[in-house]
Amino acid sequence: MKLKCWFCENKQEPDYQEFDMLPKFISDRGKIMSREKSGVCSRHQRRLAKAIKYDRHLALLPFVS
Repeated sequence: MKLKCWFCENKQEPDYQEFDMLPKFISDRGKIMSREKSGVCSRHQRRLAKAIKYDRHLALLPFVS
């Protein structure tokens, strides 16, 4: 069963300013989840990875949980 992209369904874009929404796309060890596990399309996966990395740089998200 193929998952639908969460961002496409909700008509949103991954943004570093919404750091309370981003942890659901991070594993319990702090890694960015793959497209297969999260169900995000490739376009949004690239933007999601950039937003998560930027939040880590700003210290809004931890590098390791």
